[in-house]
Amino acid sequence: MEIHEQVPEMVKPLGRVLHRHAKLNLQLNRALAPFENSAKVLMFSCNMCGQCLLHENGYTCPMNCPKQLRNGPCGGVRMNGHCEVKPEMECVWLKAERRSRIFPGRYLFLRIHPPLDWRKKGSSAILNAVAGWPGDVKANGKE
Repeated sequence: MEIHEQVPEMVKPLGRVLHRHAKLNLQLNRALAPFENSAKVLMFSCNMCGQCLLHENGYTCPMNCPKQLRNGPCGGVRMNGHCEVKPEMECVWLKAERRSRIFPGRYLFLRIHPPLDWRKKGSSAILNAVAGWPGDVKANGKE
C-alpha cells in the first residue's frame, strides 16, 4: 500500500497544491509541526522524523532505536529482548511487533520501508504525507 493511497480523496487536492508550492508547505509546517510534535511526543515518544510509521509499527516509533533502524531489529537483540546498545531498554522492534498484533493492519508491520529522508526531520508527517513527500521512493518519483 502506497502512502498516497492512505490519504483521503477529499484531501488530495490540497496535497497537489502543497507539492507544487514548497513555500506554502514550509509555512504550514512551521504552523502545524509544533502541535503535531507535542501530541506525538507525549503519546508515542515520537522523534519527529517527518515520515511517520507509527500506524504501521503498533504505534511504536522506530526512530527510538539507538541505531535508528526503520526495517526491523539489527540482530543485536539480547536474549532477554533488550537492546545491545542500551541494555536497560527493551528492543523497539520487539515492542512494535508485540503491539502490532493488537491493532488492525497487522500486515503493514511486514512492509519494507525506504531509508529516512533526513531533510524532513522535524516537519509534519501529516503534511508530508498529504503533499506526497513521505520519503516514499515512488512518491518522490525516484523509482
